[in-house]
Amino acid sequence: MRLLLRLAQWLRHPPSRRTLWILGIALAVSLLLAGLERGFGWPDWLTVDRGPRVVR
Repeated sequence: MRLLLRLAQWLRHPPSRRTLWILGIALAVSLLLAGLERGFGWPDWLTVDRGPRVVR
């Protein structure tokens, strides 16, 4: 419901052209990164190794 209210607000008072460009670029970069990850997989050097679990 909150999303619909926000979309209605956007339609009544649309954002500036600069804001739309920034949102579009952010969306394009995120889709590009998701596509690269899906196509080539997640690199091992970006995976954080979990250390030994310490029991207290």
